[in-house]
Amino acid sequence: MALDTIPTLLKVKLQDRDPDWEVQFLTALCHERVSLVQDQPVQGPDSWPYMMIRTGGEEPMLNLVRWASTRGIGFVVNPDQAMPDYVLSYGMVWNCRERGEFLTPAPEKTSELIIRDGEQLFAGPPSTTYLPEDVRQVLRDFLRRQRVQAPRVLMLSRDEKDWDLAFSIESLNSPPATEHAGIAEAMSWFLPAHYSVALVSERVVPGFVAL
Repeated sequence: MALDTIPTLLKVKLQDRDPDWEVQFLTALCHERVSLVQDQPVQGPDSWPYMMIRTGGEEPMLNLVRWASTRGIGFVVNPDQAMPDYVLSYGMVWNCRERGEFLTPAPEKTSELIIRDGEQLFAGPPSTTYLPEDVRQVLRDFLRRQRVQAPRVLMLSRDEKDWDLAFSIESLNSPPATEHAGIAEAMSWFLPAHYSVALVSERVVPGFVAL
């Protein structure tokens, strides 16, 4: 598919919008001019806050990206129809600010992070490049509303290539194992799509640091 403009891409039927379409649309959207449907975020069906925007406006998308990236807000693109053209999570928004793209390619992860007894892992605190301070603040504010007062995190890897951002189970008030997948999914909304999230006990891996 040749690189097309937003108006051309939006003519493609929903059922024909494949991964190539997605890459082209998101690449073009970074440099699109848009307009706000309203000036306050709206809670989406998934309970996250979104600004509603239309393509073909006067405001540079990158200006809105910079604004939303400090506030924990995503975007719904062209919401005035049965199915919006795209929904951008907060993690996609600040990824665009930091890396110039809503989706960053990542090598396919070889396996889920399952830590075995005695296994040696590479570990260290997340850098401010990986997790900027304003993003940390957004995450801290969200977790504080969930009554998590002092979240702790650690980067973990088996091979120094595939990394997981691990959250300390104990710092999240030790939720039952049945809730771990849902918590990881919630955290993923705040992070770029190529990031991987895990919940790990500090009894298994020491060295967690404050978020």
